[in-house]
Amino acid sequence: MGMRVREFAKMVDHTLLKPSSTEKDVRRMCEEAAHHHFAAVCIPPVYVRSAAKELRGTDVKVCTVVSFPFGYDTAAVKISAVRDAISGGASEIDVVMNVTRFLSGDFSYVAEELSSVTQEVGAVAMNNGLNDAVVKVIIETAYLTDEMKRLAVQIVASSGADFVKTSTGFAPAGATPQDVSLLRKEAPEGLAVKASGGIRNLEDAMEIVNAGASRLGMSASVAIMEEAENGGLQE
Repeated sequence: MGMRVREFAKMVDHTLLKPSSTEKDVRRMCEEAAHHHFAAVCIPPVYVRSAAKELRGTDVKVCTVVSFPFGYDTAAVKISAVRDAISGGASEIDVVMNVTRFLSGDFSYVAEELSSVTQEVGAVAMNNGLNDAVVKVIIETAYLTDEMKRLAVQIVASSGADFVKTSTGFAPAGATPQDVSLLRKEAPEGLAVKASGGIRNLEDAMEIVNAGASRLGMSASVAIMEEAENGGLQE
């Protein structure tokens, strides 16, 4: 598919979630994201307030993670984390599905928890004057069969979330074009797909986009953008 550099940039969540990340790294990321006009930075919750300050006045959103990377916090803990993140300046929340409950077959628990989290994001965002808070649910495809992936998409869709996301990047495998295509086919209109984990270069990224992703979580964002700007994509 033909795509322009600026259009591609707005599909990128510039991501830094390693435990060795420092505040200096986060500031550098914010500068890079503002320079390239990425969609968002995706950073640890502890740096939400400083990132929001760094990005004030830019077109880059602050995204953070909830119950990352395993998803097995209780619903009350996830809701508390949502409140803290949004009040601190985040407008996008990537929450990990309760994978252990899902694999245990407790699908009603997972559905109720995700609905509660999504509703809380909407309520807290409204109280903080935000009209466009976004919820992305990470289902961690590496641990799921294809049948489970389809069921997870259905649960995410029923929760009212905005995106279903493939991976945390901390599981044995990340995003694949095959998984993205499966999620896109199962997802109803209005539920977008975010891919993350293992996207190393522009070729990887475009293969994932062509499979149906509309957002990409990447730590190699700058190198990939330079590849795009140096002839990989249209100006």
